[in-house]
Amino acid sequence: MTHFVVLSGGLGGARFLTGLRRAAREGLLPGQHGAAAEPRLTAIVNTADDLWLHGLKICPDLDTVMYSLGDGIDPDRGWGRREESWQAAEELAAYGVTGTWFGLGDRDLATHLVRTQMLHSGFGLSDVTAALCARWQPGVTILPMSDDRVETHIAIADADSPSGQRVVHFQEYWVRLRAEMAARAVAFIGVEDATPAPGVLEAIADADVIFVPPSNPVVSIGPILAVPGIRTALGAARAPIVGLSPIIAGDHVRGMARQLLPSIGVEVTAAGVGAHYGARANGGLLDGWLVDTQDVSAVSQLAQIGLKSASVPLLMTSPDATVSMVLSALELVS
Repeated sequence: MTHFVVLSGGLGGARFLTGLRRAAREGLLPGQHGAAAEPRLTAIVNTADDLWLHGLKICPDLDTVMYSLGDGIDPDRGWGRREESWQAAEELAAYGVTGTWFGLGDRDLATHLVRTQMLHSGFGLSDVTAALCARWQPGVTILPMSDDRVETHIAIADADSPSGQRVVHFQEYWVRLRAEMAARAVAFIGVEDATPAPGVLEAIADADVIFVPPSNPVVSIGPILAVPGIRTALGAARAPIVGLSPIIAGDHVRGMARQLLPSIGVEVTAAGVGAHYGARANGGLLDGWLVDTQDVSAVSQLAQIGLKSASVPLLMTSPDATVSMVLSALELVS
């Protein structure tokens, strides 16, 4: 096996990728003859979380993956730069500028300035991402799911609206509103006209194993699968596709899957998410699905729909734990 592909959201995907890269560098992956035979790793990253703010193009998931693998992430927050300062944000607030609920640190701001300048100069988002990664040297090829603009919007209750609800950008739902209310509906604006970014379909076709890490099924993995052509390519891929549950004991570990899954009619359980993705043998996505040891009963449930699964510890509490998850996923579909 020489090429491993990961469909990634932000924090969960970044941590999984860090474990996968470590396993590769230590020569632990199938077919490796020591660390010298390090395989290629590719991350296809959700960009529907992206937004334009203060005239800048901000790509939270791309940056979280890039900073994490480049050793620049703030380990406590799980996003943004370490040793960050916030003077620009404070000045924007002092001017009364709207949108200051989204935290832009001074170091992080430089990334958005460079990205925006390159986009205005005519470069595609995939070209910009490659240029930014030249600094961070993540050891993984990071591809946006699409160079086209796609945005996740969330419908929430609003008693003051004539319709009884209003629609907000995903980042407003997550950051400003803290996902404190249930989502009524989720929409990926612009996805119907989007195309996969250069290299995405080629990576899927060339992969030896494709991972769906414990990222949010609705707003991290969902938009990637919604880009026309990607799901078809996954269905035709020669590589096995193995996923890891983001739900443990009926709740998400971090994020807002519990608030979002009901909006697409999916039960907030490891079995529910596995069934949502489905078995590739029966027209679904996956060839294998890992659940946590607390959800061992899901294994027999999923067998009834033809999805091979196993239960192992799924908390990424340490680099060693994440490497173990990677190897367990590979064992399931080897």
